[in-house]
Amino acid sequence: MAIGDHVLDIGCGTGQTTRDAARLARDGGALGIDLSRNMIELAPRLAVELDIQNATFEQADAQIHPLVPASFDVAISRTSTMFFGDPQAAFANIARALRPGGTITMLVWRGAEHNEWTREFTSALTIARHRPAPAENAPGPLALADPGHVETLLTTAGFADVELLARRAPMWFGADPDDANRFVLGLLGWMLDSLDDTTRSQALDELRATTTAHQTSEGVLYDSGTWLVRARRP
Repeated sequence: MAIGDHVLDIGCGTGQTTRDAARLARDGGALGIDLSRNMIELAPRLAVELDIQNATFEQADAQIHPLVPASFDVAISRTSTMFFGDPQAAFANIARALRPGGTITMLVWRGAEHNEWTREFTSALTIARHRPAPAENAPGPLALADPGHVETLLTTAGFADVELLARRAPMWFGADPDDANRFVLGLLGWMLDSLDDTTRSQALDELRATTTAHQTSEGVLYDSGTWLVRARRP
């Protein structure tokens, strides 16, 4: 990333990655987009507090938003592009928004076998209930786990030189089991819907057991694996 780049941050949430990009592209700027109105309302306030003046934010859907063609040098995304309902449309839209030679870099999850956290939390909260597997490549955390699928999506959308680099690191879920449980239930609490009180209590006990088992001196940590995906618009 160069100091004069204009950066598009896809699924920016509350804007941490947008702010980081804006600092690097200090003579350019960074636009963060996200579907969440609450996050987009918070993001600019955080940027002001940190005196970052070249970061802007907009509530927008990357699949359909009329991004200005050839207006960005770089597109980035941290664990967000897996949730596109129509990834082909989204990546084509992003490609159009990049200048020739522009790049996309995104972090996506690898398969469940590389991500202890998804196996452990799913096992705890389903409490031995059968849940049908999602359709192949359906929107969700593991939708871009297959390298062949990712390469096909990006090349069809107009990208070239697609590469996927495997990365592995512990993932932090909270300072202690109470903290981690609150976070996990905020994301996956829907899995407890319609359970009777007894089964719900058992599931919560299972969740606490796994977060307690993963308590370390640095917090609650689980193994995780990702792909760092890079591609270029010709």
